[in-house]
Formats: sequence, structure tokens, C-alpha cells
Amino acid sequence: MDIAKRVASIRPRLGGACLVAATKYVGPETIAELVACGVADIGENRADAYRAKRAALGDRPIRWHFIGHLQTNKAKDVVGDLDFLHSLDGLKLAAEIQKRRTTPLSCFVEVNVSGEPSKNGVAPDAVADFVCDLAKYDKIRVVGLMGMAAETPDVARIETSFRRLAALRDDIRELHLPHAPCAYLSMGMSGDFDIAVRCGATHVRLGSILFRNEE
Repeated sequence: MDIAKRVASIRPRLGGACLVAATKYVGPETIAELVACGVADIGENRADAYRAKRAALGDRPIRWHFIGHLQTNKAKDVVGDLDFLHSLDGLKLAAEIQKRRTTPLSCFVEVNVSGEPSKNGVAPDAVADFVCDLAKYDKIRVVGLMGMAAETPDVARIETSFRRLAALRDDIRELHLPHAPCAYLSMGMSGDFDIAVRCGATHVRLGSILFRNEE
């Protein structure tokens, strides 16, 4: 099955959510194929790969998303021309964004909604205070929250994580903060995006399901 057929088979399952293609393991040629299929939102995990692929695909109509953990010392290589950051998780990173941007960057605050020590993100009970603290950075616009469920076959556990993230998003949205409309939910990957869509995802980050060899 080629990429065009994979994209066509996935679209009906998105429920209106934006497909962000996670292109960590593919090159510019494959990304160009995605764009030709109408996938305009491309997600990268690594600063060096982002720079290289953006340079190679500069003439394509792409919205670039950084979806991996972004170290503060790598921010200078990424945030200046980025469209969306899905992993804002600390004030040091916020300060670096403030230095590097001329216009506000659309950011998702990353939340460790699964509670796993191995995952990055702000603790759920600290999210509201963190978002309020971001008000002093006028080059940051909090457009939503991002989170990852635990890697488990337990559908109920996955759904609990996603619904918790949705509830946190609703709580922040109800604060009516000018710098944080917080309308979006970036959640769901290849193995659990159907559950995420059911729980209200607005953006899903799909990699292997787009690129694996399958017939």
C-alpha cells in the first residue's frame, strides 16, 4: 500500500482532527509525497533533522510542527521559523522562545498526563499555574495542551489519560486568558489515535501507520 492509499484510508478515522505526520524516520522525498497527498502539517522530533528537512523542502506549502522534547540549548535552531511547538514544558524554554521570536509562536503545553516518570511534561496539577506564568512572554501563544497516554493495551487506561487532558484543556480555556485560548488537544499516535479522536483530539501525530510496509 503506498502513502496516498494510507492517507486516504486514515482520513475517515480522524473525525476532523488535523493529521500531523511524524516524519522522524523518513526523508524529504517521502515528505514531499505526503504534501502531494494534501498532508500539509509535518512534525519533526529533532532539531538537526528539522533544519535539514526544512531547507530541502522550503518551496513546499508546509506547516512545520516540532513534536519532540526540545532542549533549551537546541531552541535557537528551531523556534525562529517554526509554526507550532507541541512540547513547551518549562519557563527556561519559554524564555528562550521569547528571545528568538519576532512574532508569537503557537505552543502546546506538554502535560505528563500518564504520570509516568519516563515522560516529559508539566504535572497535571501544575498546568494552570504554568500557563498563567506564561503571560509575561508575549512571543508565546498557548493554543492547546499535548499529552501521551501510557503504552498499554488497556483501552480504559488510555482513555482515562486522554479525557483527563481534555478536562485540563477545558479548565484553562474557561480562564479566558488572552495569551492562552487553549482550544486544541494534541494527543494520539499511530497505536491509539482512534481513542484520542473519540476523546476530542484536534491534532493527532501519526508516524508508523503512514509509513510501514503493509498491503
